Amino acid sequence: MASAISANKAELLAIANSVASEKMIDKSIVIEAMEEAIQKSARNRYGAENDIRAKLDPQTGDLTLWRVVEVVEEVEDYFKQVDLKQAQKLQDGASIGDFIVDPLPPVDLGRIDAQSAKQVIFQKVRDAERERQFEEFKDRSGEVITGVIKSVEFGHVIVNLGRAEGVIRRDQQIPREAARVGERVRALITKVERNNRGPQIFLSRAAPDFMRKLFAQEVPEIYDGIIEIKAAARDPGSRAKIGVISHDSSIDPVGACVGMKGSRVQAVVQELQGEKIDIIPWSEDTATFVVNALQPATVARVVLDEEEGRIEVVVPDDQLSLAIGRRGQNVRLASQLTGHQIDIMTEEEASEKRSKEFAERSKMFEEELDVDETLSQLLVAEGFSELEEVAYVEMAELAAIEGFDEELAEELQSRAIEALERQEATHREARRELGVEDDLAELPHLSEAMLVTLGKAGIKTLDDLADLATDELIAKKREAPRRRNNADGPPMRRPQREQDKGGVLGEYGLSEEQGNEVIMAARAHWFEDEEPAKAPAAEPDNQEAADADSTQ
Repeated sequence: MASAISANKAELLAIANSVASEKMIDKSIVIEAMEEAIQKSARNRYGAENDIRAKLDPQTGDLTLWRVVEVVEEVEDYFKQVDLKQAQKLQDGASIGDFIVDPLPPVDLGRIDAQSAKQVIFQKVRDAERERQFEEFKDRSGEVITGVIKSVEFGHVIVNLGRAEGVIRRDQQIPREAARVGERVRALITKVERNNRGPQIFLSRAAPDFMRKLFAQEVPEIYDGIIEIKAAARDPGSRAKIGVISHDSSIDPVGACVGMKGSRVQAVVQELQGEKIDIIPWSEDTATFVVNALQPATVARVVLDEEEGRIEVVVPDDQLSLAIGRRGQNVRLASQLTGHQIDIMTEEEASEKRSKEFAERSKMFEEELDVDETLSQLLVAEGFSELEEVAYVEMAELAAIEGFDEELAEELQSRAIEALERQEATHREARRELGVEDDLAELPHLSEAMLVTLGKAGIKTLDDLADLATDELIAKKREAPRRRNNADGPPMRRPQREQDKGGVLGEYGLSEEQGNEVIMAARAHWFEDEEPAKAPAAEPDNQEAADADSTQ
């Protein structure tokens, strides 16, 4: 068989064991890297055209070297082929077409070959180490880890995690927190990505989940699942709110999180650089949870708008600045915690708004239904706000209003339907003046009022509408929460950001399913233009069939 390369067997095995142990990778990977390095050096010595193989025994350290050649009748490539006569000298019973082993003599690796082999081994080991690091961290997203700050580069903190490095980007740090090289730091693993230079481990100290994990470490009831943090919102380094619920009626979730004399919550506060934390009992009832979330302010009344995802909260005049918080912080965190947009207003503002809405709706019914002021106000007082509600409500419900009878209810419904038809006709005329094609009026879920809105946005043909994404059509506009700069100042709204703009028909409340149907119906004509391939005509079985076809 192949000859052994002159090398210190014990030294080769010692190197393999040492590298595998130091880099925490499989010894077989190091052995494979050594074999690859020796093969590369041997090709430099014997010629790169040779198919040279090397084998290092991981137990004994024996290293063998050979080349693989093909047995042929006539040799054309002396590096990879051998004739039958020579082949039978190398291996008994060799025949044409076989691949046999041609042992190579011992090789002494020179300085250049040794350096080349060293580079191959280092590269192989480095790749294996990076893969090991990625495998170690890839499933650890959401875990809190402790490391040592290695450096600060362009505001980003590089953290030594032992066998790998992580980075806390500037926007994931707690504001005004000093990062000193050599200090230990705890952070949440948010994402792990594969990279040519090794795994990219992204850390965060500003994420709400980091605070959740810290509470789980400090509060055994959270770790055991008895208490659950249902929602969390943070203004890193300043203030935070968490909504907690207990699955054991005998345990107070807020008290358990606070701890004896505040010991548990203080441990979290210290880790978050003095961030004030409001611990709030979570409730399935949205109104109750909103009231709790706005603590320490007192709430007088809550009005929910489920369709718009908005909540109007009415507070006493002396509670306004407390409910809004400094720079709107309290209401902003409450909005994040509850997942609803919260508008704060005083009793006086709420009263003015109700009076204005009452007057506007009464005026609309008075004009559209041609009724007197008393009757229109009575409709609004009973909860009617739109013509559609009057037109399509159950007759019995209208007739049940005090002072109404079936004859009056029937007349009101008839007038409401006529008013809706007049509005539809007005919108149709406006739509046509805008140049919106009639084809769009055939699409599902679109009213003439919607078509006018589309026309004003420059969407006038099927192709114009078909080019839109569903979000561009139906996404609701997200307004900024109302706030004040101070308790005495006028109401303020921050400027509307580009990403807050809604879809063209966002004000009409179309669902995502309806939006998809509209878009797909607008695109249908694209596919109608594609004529299906015609199937080849079948040949007639006999002359009679052929004659019949020709007469037809």
